[in-house]
Amino acid sequence: MKILLAVDGSDCSERAAEMVASQFPQTSSDIRVLHVDEWPKGLPTELAFAEGPAAAKAVLVSHERRRLDAEALVSRHAANLRAAGLRTSTVVRLGDAREGVLESAAEWGADLIVLGSHGRTGVNRFLLGSVSESVARHAPCSVLIVRTGSAGA
Repeated sequence: MKILLAVDGSDCSERAAEMVASQFPQTSSDIRVLHVDEWPKGLPTELAFAEGPAAAKAVLVSHERRRLDAEALVSRHAANLRAAGLRTSTVVRLGDAREGVLESAAEWGADLIVLGSHGRTGVNRFLLGSVSESVARHAPCSVLIVRTGSAGA
């Protein structure tokens, strides 16, 4: 079984990774750990509006730092899954999280997508959207959404 585990460093994605490590058979599961960096989302305001060569260098340094952080995130999860006896690979993509998860699943031929849910409701869900809901609606395969327990955060 090919399982795409989408992680973002949040508590809910940590819980999803723990669930994968404990619930799937070691001998028949291939896990691909994916992180989608929504660059330039989250770029510090002072860099977003800066100008000139120094600003360009600062933006590039910020981008490289995020890339290294993303690589470390997927590598950490892959190491934990390998320690649990699972075969793993890692991928870091740039772009919209929803599209990145869906495209990765389709390209790799995933049988299952596993991701966490922040449990947002109301205005927060409206304003921030729900990656897990969008993935569940449009995925080319089954989707397992792991919740952390408290809604409304």
